[in-house]
Amino acid sequence: MAKYRLVLLRHGEGAWTKENRFCSWVDQKLSSDGIKEAQNCGKHLKALGFEFDLVFTSVLSRSIQTAWLILQEMGQEWVPIQSSWRLNERHYGALIGLNRAEMALNHGEEQVKIWRRSYDVTPPPISESHPYYAEIYNDRRYKCSDVPQENLPKAESLKDVLERLLPYWNEKIVPELKSGKMILISAHGNSSRALLKHVEGISDEDIINVTLPTGVPILLELDENLHPLGPHQFLGDQEAIQAAIKKVEDQGKVKSAEK
Repeated sequence: MAKYRLVLLRHGEGAWTKENRFCSWVDQKLSSDGIKEAQNCGKHLKALGFEFDLVFTSVLSRSIQTAWLILQEMGQEWVPIQSSWRLNERHYGALIGLNRAEMALNHGEEQVKIWRRSYDVTPPPISESHPYYAEIYNDRRYKCSDVPQENLPKAESLKDVLERLLPYWNEKIVPELKSGKMILISAHGNSSRALLKHVEGISDEDIINVTLPTGVPILLELDENLHPLGPHQFLGDQEAIQAAIKKVEDQGKVKSAEK
């Protein structure tokens, strides 16, 4: 029997997810489909009897909005929420704002998969001339972070995401888990993948094949040493979840009409 249980998820579909663009640290609200995904996630978790004591999110609106909608559907709006930039999506550097399918056409599907899914490959860094540089680095939410603004990343590999996430996991989330709280983490595709890699001991090579759909809760059951009792479980209709995973994987491919 599990000593600790944790629910982790990638936020509902964002506006730029729908447009197949690298969103990263640009702040986007949920799309209409993303709102429905978050609401359905909340309904499903309620039906399964989950009762949360604490929620962790990134400082990006799509992560926070997803948590709000889930708690609202569950009738648990009072549950405290803590937000940190350390749960943010991976910083995609100069790729931010670009269309994934167009990138696949120009650079090849394999290169785009490496940029999106590999462990230790970092994309080109964002520069001050980038159209979204000022929007990100002048944002007031980062003036409240636990590192100086000039030390915030300009591009990240998944390895970098894990390195900035681990202190928050070890110092903030783990103590709450060990105190017996049931925790929900509403994060992003890559911060969730990084956390799964750490908890489940997924290899640097195998993590490239781990894909997380939007708005699907993941249950982790852990022993007293925070080791998994089995592989993570996607909660919901498994056929629909596999279709959603394929949809995410196809975002980095050339559209059939362009091939």
